Amino acid sequence: MALKKQEIGPVKFWSPLRLVSTLIVLGLLAAFGASSCNSNDPESKAPAAKPGTPIATSVVPAVVLDTEMRSTNGQPIKLSKYSGKVLLVNLWATWCGPCRRETPELVRLHKQYQARGLEMVGLTTEDPIASAQSVHDFVQQFQVDYQVGWATREVAIALMQLSGRSSIPQSFIISRDGHIKKQFVGFHPVQTPPLLKQAIEEALTDNG
Repeated sequence: MALKKQEIGPVKFWSPLRLVSTLIVLGLLAAFGASSCNSNDPESKAPAAKPGTPIATSVVPAVVLDTEMRSTNGQPIKLSKYSGKVLLVNLWATWCGPCRRETPELVRLHKQYQARGLEMVGLTTEDPIASAQSVHDFVQQFQVDYQVGWATREVAIALMQLSGRSSIPQSFIISRDGHIKKQFVGFHPVQTPPLLKQAIEEALTDNG
């Protein structure tokens, strides 16, 4: 008695459940990847710090404090001049999407806390000659009212070595006594702003 061959139809790999699960995973990966941009500087060998947490080496390196850097208004930037003040230093670039999304929040925070003594300096990691016009346009477009300039390669690397990450944006909250209290890598529109605000509040109320 001959056996009838059972015809097996094509296996449907993309079932509705599998498709939905894949889309969710891709969405999460896209959201994470869009929170920061890779810098041109080499990856640091130090372990990566968690966003908004104290970092192991809390003293600002001398090269960061003492290096004179070019600014958009023609006045040299030297971070040692901010000694005794609460300072937020932000590493960024005009081509970095998360940096562009973060800047309006930094402008709002500066307006909110400037009267209480907060100083803010934005240092782009771009070439100062090639990016001169784009940086000036960026400052005007986002109405940036804090000091903006160009980080030297040495300053950018020294700051990135503290966080263990070479991506941008990065923000460092520096206390009045010159210690880095908190650092942030990347920008999340929901999570980052309240963490930045909390870190600034803590630094401003710390009299130690």
